[in-house]
Amino acid sequence: MTMRQRTLSRCLRQAMFGGAALLLGACWPGGAQGQDANSNPPAGKQTASKTAADASQAKQLGNITVTAQSRSQQMEQVPIPLQILTAQQISTQAATDLSKISLFVPGLVVSGSQPTQPNYSLRGISTSDFGIGTESAVGVYIDGVYAARSGGALLAFNDIDRIEVLKGPQGTLFGRNAAGGAISIVTNEPTDKFEGNALVRFGNYGEKYESALVNIPLNQDMALRISVLDNQSNGWIRDQATGQHYGRNDDWGTRMVYRWNITSDTRLLWSWDHERLDQPPQPAIGLVALSNNTYQRPPFPPNPQTYLDPLNAPLYNDASQAAEWRHFDGSTLIIDHSFSWGSLTSTTAWRHFNTFNDEDNDGTDHIVSYLDTANIEHNNSYYQEFKLAGDNDLMDWVAGVSAYSEQARQTSQVNTNTYSLDTLAQNVDNEGLPLTEITQGLQQFGLPYNLLGDPWREEINNVGHFKAYAAFGDVIWHLNDQLDLTTGLRYTEDQKDFTWYTPLRQANAFDQTVAQLVSSGIFGILPPDAQQALNAFGTNLIFPNAVGQWVQTQHSWHDFSPRAVLSYKFTPDVMGYVSVTKGYKAGGYNSLQVGSLYAPEKVWNYEGGVKAVFPQYNLMFNASAYYYRYSNLQSSVLDPNFNGSGVPFYTVMTSDQHAHGLDVEAQWQPVNALRLNFTSAYIDSTYIQGVSTSGVSLNGQPTGEPTFSATAGMDYTWFGVYRGNLEFNLQYAYRGPTRCNADSGVQGTCLSTPLFTVGTSTQRTDARLDWHTPDQRWGVALYVNNMFNKRYVVSIGNDSTNDFGTPYAIVTPPRVYGIELRTKF
Repeated sequence: MTMRQRTLSRCLRQAMFGGAALLLGACWPGGAQGQDANSNPPAGKQTASKTAADASQAKQLGNITVTAQSRSQQMEQVPIPLQILTAQQISTQAATDLSKISLFVPGLVVSGSQPTQPNYSLRGISTSDFGIGTESAVGVYIDGVYAARSGGALLAFNDIDRIEVLKGPQGTLFGRNAAGGAISIVTNEPTDKFEGNALVRFGNYGEKYESALVNIPLNQDMALRISVLDNQSNGWIRDQATGQHYGRNDDWGTRMVYRWNITSDTRLLWSWDHERLDQPPQPAIGLVALSNNTYQRPPFPPNPQTYLDPLNAPLYNDASQAAEWRHFDGSTLIIDHSFSWGSLTSTTAWRHFNTFNDEDNDGTDHIVSYLDTANIEHNNSYYQEFKLAGDNDLMDWVAGVSAYSEQARQTSQVNTNTYSLDTLAQNVDNEGLPLTEITQGLQQFGLPYNLLGDPWREEINNVGHFKAYAAFGDVIWHLNDQLDLTTGLRYTEDQKDFTWYTPLRQANAFDQTVAQLVSSGIFGILPPDAQQALNAFGTNLIFPNAVGQWVQTQHSWHDFSPRAVLSYKFTPDVMGYVSVTKGYKAGGYNSLQVGSLYAPEKVWNYEGGVKAVFPQYNLMFNASAYYYRYSNLQSSVLDPNFNGSGVPFYTVMTSDQHAHGLDVEAQWQPVNALRLNFTSAYIDSTYIQGVSTSGVSLNGQPTGEPTFSATAGMDYTWFGVYRGNLEFNLQYAYRGPTRCNADSGVQGTCLSTPLFTVGTSTQRTDARLDWHTPDQRWGVALYVNNMFNKRYVVSIGNDSTNDFGTPYAIVTPPRVYGIELRTKF
């Protein structure tokens, strides 16, 4: 049985993804991008038929259908800026998740040092808060389904077809929370051919990566596709006191996809994903030189001029529950039916994950400055979408409705001890060391009481129930053979129910000692200042608000987000466009601040661009210029005096920002054996209005986004080498220095010391030498990522600087290299 291609808008699918054809079909490093990886021509030969459109290869991608091999012919119809990461490029750079390759998409930053708490930034727009009260302004979609919460958004690559990075607001086409842009991850579907592959990589630091895939046609109407992966390594840094290895990989996942062509016009596609991640948390490298005496208190305040170089300093982390793990399951059911006039698609999805992340927050193993924090999440989400699409001579259109429901629970913990609280009292309140003085006084009189070294835990528990409903439509009007007008509109309604609960701090050993002092009558004869100090330790110090109370709130928001694009084809291969788009993200809550409320985020984006293909030269060129104005952007920042406690903590601030920028992309294949690529992004992003948590006005200052970033690369193939092809790939990425502002020092994103600097420009060079048979049945490769071992201090953790005097650093990993063996059948 042959499935008829669904008739979802030719112009929409071509406009959205047609322009990458030359890149994917000929010019992108790594080979036949956008084509079947098995379709490499024999050594010394080319296959002309690869440029022909093949409707039978149409694939489901969220809101549109893409015909992969017709893109080179439709480049001039792309009305939005996008960059595509293909499966071949992902494999070429041995990337295991999006954070490992995002540097090669200028303007995109994906921080993956904590895979359960990643941060996405696109064109300077970022919502780094990982609390369940807020969501990212950059929407992540997996097979068209929104990946809610950061905890389940950064998953290991498993049988990926390609990744679409769409810049600027994408609310009309992609739905929830795409105000800053959208990242659409597309996986492979079952085919009618029995096939499989296996891959293994061995590298330094004990790296061992394995993946396998089998595609099984069950009969003429059914097929099953199963893939598995396992990513293990020993880690690249070791704790000097315990021997524990950090920077380790321990990730395992599987994916199963079932396809049933129920009739010639109806198709069912069901997928299931499972992932288990269990590894140490990110290492926190202390910056203050300390002795081996774990009772030594660091000098306060710390002096940045004496900071150690974190790239060479020893690691001492002593978080008692140190671990980061995630258990993820997801299922998606897609049913589509073709009519004579169009198509109807139903998408039903369920996602569930549990995460735990406990990390060291003082960068030492000294008991007098012990501090660790834990983030624990449980999440269930459901999504249902119905979409109609069609086309005729006048217009191409798509319309639909969707409903989203999510139940999320989060626990934010702070774990310390009474030694550390004594340090806090001395450094922040200038009250000496009250618990030490009381203990020493009691013991001088021969009384066996000790108030020091007792565990102390405080936490906030949050529960969120979220619902979102939307109706959307997008129409491409064919005004004439050269001029198209695209109009789109999405109506969204968000309903959020949010709860805070702050229990009394847990300090059982300390409370028992105080109770013994009271019952023995000793408490009553202590000096008044000692009694006052013990009473002060009788309640929460870090989360002091609404202790023992349930605080609940409900809010709803709605929004109309329009989109208009005017595109003109100057020639069949050159198109220009201008667009106006609005983006929206619902309001939210600060998980750590009881009763907080944030207004919805809104952005207006104005853009103009050109798309050009020169087939006779195998050259593609894209360029776009834009301006956006963003209101109420929610950002995770460090509050140096959280809740008035004197304890720094990460919270959320809102600001208004604007930016103008330019994106340029070029791909060229001057000869059959050589492919060249270049992509760059320029942006000037500043605050319109913003006040930091430390009270500093940020009006008119840069937001921190670097002005310039770029990638460049080449791929050269020698044909007919030992009955195969030998391919050399080299890719270089550059991201400019951070544009610092008055709050950058507090946030740890800018700092200059005698031994290192935070916020410098970053560079990375990846190389690969790959031999494979012309049919890709066998292959072997040598690869190196970060070839020149460029390493950087990403940020300074100041959450323990102003209380314990223990700043720490987060650094990038070292060079990774290895050998890859693979086979296909």
